[in-house]
Amino acid sequence: MPDHEVFERHRPHLRAVAMRLLGSAAEADDAVQEAWLRFNRADTDDVHNIAGWLTTVVSRVSLDALRARASRREQPAGWELPEPRDVVSPDPQEEVQLADSVGRALLVVLDRLAPAERVAFVLHDVFGLAFAEIGPVLQRSPDATKKLASRARQKVRVPEEALPADLAGHRRVVETFLDAVRRADLDALLAVLAPDVVRRADPISLRPGGAAVVRGAREVAAEARTLSRERARHAEPALVNGAVGAIVAPGGRLRAALTFTIDGGRITAYEVIADPARLAGLDVAVLA
Repeated sequence: MPDHEVFERHRPHLRAVAMRLLGSAAEADDAVQEAWLRFNRADTDDVHNIAGWLTTVVSRVSLDALRARASRREQPAGWELPEPRDVVSPDPQEEVQLADSVGRALLVVLDRLAPAERVAFVLHDVFGLAFAEIGPVLQRSPDATKKLASRARQKVRVPEEALPADLAGHRRVVETFLDAVRRADLDALLAVLAPDVVRRADPISLRPGGAAVVRGAREVAAEARTLSRERARHAEPALVNGAVGAIVAPGGRLRAALTFTIDGGRITAYEVIADPARLAGLDVAVLA
């Protein structure tokens, strides 16, 4: 079988790996293209597992891209850098579909892992590769690779004993609130908000003339109903600083987070965090 036919047979899998490692359609396409170039130049006559060989190659290319991305973020203040490729994608709808399929909170948390942790976690926990197969990608032993995946897993998912006592109840309240906002259902919002609820928001999240603090269920519900439908479409529950909250992450890019105070099955206060510096300082984890 010609090389290009062999590669095309494996392309969907390779692209799926690169998409989950990189979270970007544009960068995933670049990684797959680089894998094709390496495959086309390599002598693979003695390779008995082409699928595994190609997965290793595209994973290594993705790892290099993750390291380059991390390096850009660590450049000293004052450096002028081009806009990262992952900010604007030629196919943003595809990245939204990825976020829908794997979860926006997971993509947000993955983006905060060290490159090696992300590769170890995704290849093992998402694609089921053995640590002996992942080790060569990271140039580490299987035991060291297992430790990387374990460390990543602890950051992605909070241990059960550390979860809030009323996790299920608080999650239902947050989901009810987000659903009501998506449907612009004023009555449903009033039912989930305490009468004296207070909404606070970072100025960057407000429309011109918007108030940083709004008080009272009817006032808060009216504002949430008219201003937040698009934001809520990209929102999902997550653990934020150890409590049930929500993150707004179109395409898996964190744009805002909501923290809630819940009492008696109703929201007594919530805050919209959108300032980039504050977002970077949040501890976000996936709700199982």
